Amino acid sequence: MQLNLEGKVALVTGAAGDIGRATIATLLAEGVNIVAEDIRPAVRELESEQLAAICGDAGDPATAEAAVRLALERFGRLDILVNNAGRTLNRPTVDTTLEEWNEVLAVNAGACFVHARAILPHMLAQRQGAIVNVSSISACIGMPGLAAYSASKGAINQLTRVLAAEAGSAGVRVNAVAPGVVETAFLGGEPEQSRATLAGFGHAHLLGRVAQPQEIADVIAWLVSDRASFVTGAVIMADGGYTTV
Repeated sequence: MQLNLEGKVALVTGAAGDIGRATIATLLAEGVNIVAEDIRPAVRELESEQLAAICGDAGDPATAEAAVRLALERFGRLDILVNNAGRTLNRPTVDTTLEEWNEVLAVNAGACFVHARAILPHMLAQRQGAIVNVSSISACIGMPGLAAYSASKGAINQLTRVLAAEAGSAGVRVNAVAPGVVETAFLGGEPEQSRATLAGFGHAHLLGRVAQPQEIADVIAWLVSDRASFVTGAVIMADGGYTTV
C-alpha cells in the first residue's frame, strides 16, 4: 500500500531504539524527511541528507523546542510527530520512590506533552498534521510491578484523546498505538539478553509470539499517513491479542 508521504517532515523521538529505528527506516523509504531525537548519542549515527539528528532529554521542553526549530530550519515544515521516547521501571509500588515515579512520568507522558505543545502551533497554522503517541498494553490492564510505567502510559492514552479533541477541527489527527510485548533492547543492560527475555512472553499473546519492531513501525506509518485520514482520538491495540483474554 502506498502511503503517499513523499515530502512530508517528521519528528521522531526515541529514535535510537529498536522501534524508533524501524519507524525511521519505514518513513525514510516513503520519502519523509526526518528529525531524529534521542538522549543517546548513537542517534548521531542516523544522520543523512534526509535526516537531521538531535541529542537531548525528551522530557525537557528545551529539547522539544530545539527539535521543532531544527525541523523548520532544515526542512521548512513539520507534518508528523511520533512520540516514541520512553523508559520502563519494574518495581513493586511500595518499593518505588517518588523520584522514580516522577522520572518515568516525565520521560513517558511528559515527553509526549512537551513535544505536542511545541509542534501543535505549526500544525494548526498549516491546518494539517498527524501525531502518534506510543502507548502500551500496560495502560489498559493491571500488571504487578509496573505502577509508574502503567500510569505514564495511561496518561498518554488520555492525552491522545484530549489533543485529538482540541486539534481535530484544524485537520490535525492524534492517535496512539499500544503494543504488546516487543522484542527490543528496552529492558536495558545487554541488548540480546533484553530481547531474549521479552521474546519469552510470546505465550501471553493469542498469536503465540511477541511483536517485532517493524510490526509496530508499520502501524505508526499507517496512522501518520492519509490512509488513516478518518482515524483520530484512537488507541490502536497492536498487541497480538494480549488484551483480548
